[in-house]
Amino acid sequence: MSMLVFFFVPAVIFLTVVAPIWLILHYWTRSRQNKGLSDEERQTLEDALSVAERLEKRVATLETILDAEHPNWRTAREDDYRRGGS
Repeated sequence: MSMLVFFFVPAVIFLTVVAPIWLILHYWTRSRQNKGLSDEERQTLEDALSVAERLEKRVATLETILDAEHPNWRTAREDDYRRGGS
């Protein structure tokens, strides 16, 4: 009986006190390590931003050309849409 108590009491203390604290600290440090972006993620984000900026410039250029060639292109498209055309 004393051997059972010898192993049982420390096991219960470990599982109720030490293990939860250990798990909490482990995952807390993991989340702190993973807070920022990795170098690869940062580079991908910068590439996506540069593509978006180039596309924005292209759209602005196309709108300028359309404004010069067809001054009412915006309202004409809205009128077609309201009339049920495509």
